[in-house]
Amino acid sequence: MKNMIPAWEDGKLKPIDKLEVHRRALRHKAISVFIIVGNKTLVQRRALTKYHTPGLWANACCTHPHWDEEPRDCAARRLKEELGVTTSLDFIYRNQIEYKADVGNGLVEHELVDIFTLKTDDIKNINIDINFAEVMAVRWVSFKDLKNDIIKNPAEFTPWLRIYLTEYVDQILAK
Repeated sequence: MKNMIPAWEDGKLKPIDKLEVHRRALRHKAISVFIIVGNKTLVQRRALTKYHTPGLWANACCTHPHWDEEPRDCAARRLKEELGVTTSLDFIYRNQIEYKADVGNGLVEHELVDIFTLKTDDIKNINIDINFAEVMAVRWVSFKDLKNDIIKNPAEFTPWLRIYLTEYVDQILAK
């Protein structure tokens, strides 16, 4: 069964197969979630079985909504699927960001992304149960250290995380 996501073709939003969207570099909807505890954020290392950017570090969660799925519902669904995250915290809608990046193997992400954060000062508010089919590892890192890591070793990070941390970090961290 094809995974149909919302993408624009000839100026019209319609459901198109996700792989086709990436092959044709079509502009499409996406979500990204940052989980922030104090001054640290959770990053995940993508599983080696991912069809693009395998083994690279990304923010807590990023994906594409299903056709007719609300962004907030998509964020909660995918956090549960990838990281087993269950929380009573409210998602904070941050901004909509558009970017275009080559993700290898002839695939392009051209995303209109709804950015969400989950913020807390107590790590006990975040329960994680990693789905190793999706995620190899996770780690907590300060935004300062993450930005420095991206500068020193950009090839270890997904293109979108590099873009978010170099161009949009102030919007992501806004109070």
